[in-house]
Amino acid sequence: MAPAQSTIKSLHVAVIGAGAAGLVAARELRRENHSVVVFERDSKVGGLWVYTPESEVDPLSLDPNRTIVHSSVYDSLRTNLPRECMGYRDFPFVPRPEHDGDSRDTRRYPSHREVLAYLEDFAREFNLVEMVRFNTEVTLVEADGLKWRVQSKNSDGVSGDEIFDAVVVCNGHYTEPRVAHVPGIDSWPGKQIHSHNYRVPDQFKDQVVVVIGNFASGADISRDIKEVAKEVHIASRSNPSKTYKLLPGSDNLWLHPMIENANEDGSIVFENGKVVQADTIVHCTGYKYYFPFLNTNGYITVEDNCVGPLYKHVFPPALSPGLSFIGLPWMTLQFFMFELQSKWVAAVLSGRVTLPSEDKMMEDVTAYYAMRDTYGFPKRYTHKLGQNQIRYLDWIAEQVGAPPGEQWRYQEIEGGYFRLATQSDTFRDKWDDDHLIVEAYEDFLRQKLITSLPSELLESGN
Repeated sequence: MAPAQSTIKSLHVAVIGAGAAGLVAARELRRENHSVVVFERDSKVGGLWVYTPESEVDPLSLDPNRTIVHSSVYDSLRTNLPRECMGYRDFPFVPRPEHDGDSRDTRRYPSHREVLAYLEDFAREFNLVEMVRFNTEVTLVEADGLKWRVQSKNSDGVSGDEIFDAVVVCNGHYTEPRVAHVPGIDSWPGKQIHSHNYRVPDQFKDQVVVVIGNFASGADISRDIKEVAKEVHIASRSNPSKTYKLLPGSDNLWLHPMIENANEDGSIVFENGKVVQADTIVHCTGYKYYFPFLNTNGYITVEDNCVGPLYKHVFPPALSPGLSFIGLPWMTLQFFMFELQSKWVAAVLSGRVTLPSEDKMMEDVTAYYAMRDTYGFPKRYTHKLGQNQIRYLDWIAEQVGAPPGEQWRYQEIEGGYFRLATQSDTFRDKWDDDHLIVEAYEDFLRQKLITSLPSELLESGN
């Protein structure tokens, strides 16, 4: 931790987005006595967790003039990690009482509706809604001397033009799809859709479907579709080049390596030599970081999904601390990371914690890129934490004087990702780490974050 020598400051701060990152950023900024305005283009909090059955007219979301639907949540989606490790540290994601008659999902891996309810509970508990301007989209963020200009437009067509001391970008990165390059696809006659626009499987009834990608959404959606489709073929770069097998327990879901090419006769040829006549390709190929409102005169760039230059994925050295980003890293404990990053940004803006010099931050960024390249990781993995997440999260915690992450939390995510990779059909309903659930709830109880252990834990004899 680097304590500041200057006077503690209270700044006027804009937060872009009222999803899981923007909500906790607003809370931490207010805790540091900053005044906060949160800009949210939707009519409610929750960000990507706000489900809508609507999808975009352009199924691949390539048309720059399309009307954008911001949610990427599909109807059957459940969390990929156990709820205990997902939540904010001082507001655990535990089953809670019903609110306004809404039933709650008590499963360890609950649905997207339960995650949204949790975020709504969080906003209500900490009186965050009063800081949010709903139905208001930010159209421009740019430096104005030592301050920041934010232009916006609300759903009534009313424009705003305001000056802030700082801007915290929390707009998420699950809206602008990445689409796989498939040789010959331009002459292939079938349909294509990106998972961003997938909601329910009905449209694939009796079809032969190729799903590109087999992580998280790819695994979920292919299993959704196989219930109504004639055949589903998963193409994944994680499969060896000769792979050709039925998914265990299925009679119509086949695993392949990547696609070699698509042909105008409707056929899809895989790298294993197998050929299928397909009706539809579903791209479960991830998303691009996208900041259409941000003007930094070319300083911040997005190249092959690497946003930079950013010190520790948060602060652009030449524009800090006035501009910062919450939530860019992936393959980590998202909400927990949002909370720690937000504490860091809030403390730096108040002057309670100081950043290194611009030159030192750039040296760190350059060294990080060099390490990435040395290990042969593609540029698009710049913000992937994975095995480095503990070191990263605990480093940020140290900057703000917070305790490191709990061991049970880190063990849960490690075990959760292992089960996701090895038992993708059953990982949400079968596990072998009940002892970690007990540790988590005992920890919550010690901190008085809950008043009692859940009955099922007591009944299990633990």
